[in-house]
Order: sequence, then C-alpha cells, then structure tokens
Amino acid sequence: MAGPLDEFVARVTRMVAAFTEENSLVQAEVCLELVDGSRHMLATTTAEPGFGFFCFTPHREDGDLPKRVIVPIGAVRSIEISAPDPERPFGFTATD
Repeated sequence: MAGPLDEFVARVTRMVAAFTEENSLVQAEVCLELVDGSRHMLATTTAEPGFGFFCFTPHREDGDLPKRVIVPIGAVRSIEISAPDPERPFGFTATD
C-alpha cells in the first residue's frame, strides 16, 4: 500500500505529465522552492526514504558534482511546473 509521500510524488509526477501533454511539450521544467528560500531545478524525485522525508536530484550545471537532497515534506514552499527554458536543455524525469 502506498503511503502519503508515495502518493505525493505520484501526483506531482502526474501533474507534470499532464502539463507537458496540455502544452504539447516533450519535457517540463520543475522548480522546487524550500522554506529557506533556496530554489532547485529538479531532475528526479522519489518518495524515499519515507518517514516524512522525500528525496530529489537537482539538475547539474557543467562542473557541478552530483548530489541528491533529502528533505522533510514540510520544507517545501512551492513547486513550479513550466515550459523548459530553451537556454537550459533539460527537464524533469519521473522515477518509481
């Protein structure tokens, strides 16, 4: 049985898919803002590790080291779904 975080990630993923379809896009850009004001362009997200926390992988710029961020769900201020900026050729990828 899926828990609340699994359902949260699944619903956001469905919203991204619906946005891309409604706007005839191949990919969408997803930006996550945390309550501390930091903004992250998402590459992927997952409901792991659970227990009130979820994980995301921010997009990397040239030269950035890979990283994965684990945050409490309460740390999310907003999630913005938009058409990708043509200057940044990447988008959100759903993960299971």
